[in-house]
Amino acid sequence: MTDSGPTLGSLTDSYVAAIQHDLASLPPASTLVGVVRRPTGWFHGAVDENVPQLAPPAELLEETKRAETDLKRRGICDEEAHNAAWDQVDFESRYEAHLDGSADAQAAIDAIVDRLCHGESITLVCFENTAKKRCHRTTLREHIAARLERTA
Repeated sequence: MTDSGPTLGSLTDSYVAAIQHDLASLPPASTLVGVVRRPTGWFHGAVDENVPQLAPPAELLEETKRAETDLKRRGICDEEAHNAAWDQVDFESRYEAHLDGSADAQAAIDAIVDRLCHGESITLVCFENTAKKRCHRTTLREHIAARLERTA
């Protein structure tokens, strides 16, 4: 009989309002890890910890918000404006470049991968409801999952 090593923890993502209102289906004993740049006090109260190094860079967030505001002024609804702004500023690839190019982001990803490899279940948390809007935490989850596959 061989030892297959520790059980890998699960990696999921959710948004804070779903957690606060018991709408999220989370793995048992999952650590809630916020991934926002400027968390509010009530956000801190809803998560176990926050890792701002995994949030998108402030300038990318600001550029996306400006594009979204401009699209809304043209009469595009909130969700469509948000998603169109993502495409307009090439949010996803720029965020992934940040994750790959920032030493702080890499260190934070390394720490999460290590925790997952030691069996901890982690849920990445931010503000966006991804039922209608695209969100960096989904990109981050996929990025970490790909990294975890390369590590395993």
